[in-house]
Amino acid sequence: MILVEHKLGHLSDPVWQERARQGRVDPLVLEQWEAPKSRLRKASESGIELAVSLPRAEHLHDGDVLHYDAAQRLIVVARIALRDVLVIELEGLERLAPHEILRVCFELGHGLGNQHWPAVIKGSTVYVPLSVDQKVMASVMRTHAFAHVRTRFVPGEEVAAKLDAKEVRLLFAGADATPHHHHGGHGTEHADDPRAETSHNHGPHDHGPHDHGPHAPAHGHRHAHDHAHGHHHRRGSVA
Repeated sequence: MILVEHKLGHLSDPVWQERARQGRVDPLVLEQWEAPKSRLRKASESGIELAVSLPRAEHLHDGDVLHYDAAQRLIVVARIALRDVLVIELEGLERLAPHEILRVCFELGHGLGNQHWPAVIKGSTVYVPLSVDQKVMASVMRTHAFAHVRTRFVPGEEVAAKLDAKEVRLLFAGADATPHHHHGGHGTEHADDPRAETSHNHGPHDHGPHDHGPHAPAHGHRHAHDHAHGHHHRRGSVA
């Protein structure tokens, strides 16, 4: 087991490009849900086991050099394929009256929440990872026809470069790409699953208009969904 406490560089750096030409690149292939982690254990394609333990403020990027065996001229490189991200730009908010800004933000938040889509907010931009098919997400956004909103899909690597480590974890580790299984309904315990801290998605659906009425922050009520969750909804803020 090789302990990796810091990255040696990036495969795009000239020195590593030269070493790659003279040697061999051994990919450490990571799933989308693994990429935001600063600590993980996994074997490269050639079977070299690595224990990655980076500072919490860091995360892995595609092309990061994690290990170099000079004798064998072998470079272990992180290979990550992040899925596209739905980018929602809130346009011209500074020209709107306060009540209009409130309306736009409330309607957008309600629409995303109805779909159980995780999101990260940075400035006036909202980032939503692909939880379902891209065409489905695009259709949902067109159906809502939000005012003062422009949407587009951007490669995940491009978005990750603009976010800090915490935001990357919130965005990509919370997407539907996190694999997990339900046995006997949604009430399955995830306590032994290292991915249990991430959220999961039930696919696009609309709860329909309903009024919860005043209730305590504990969220101790049942939704009139057409399916049973068997688990608690957790409320949390995004960065």
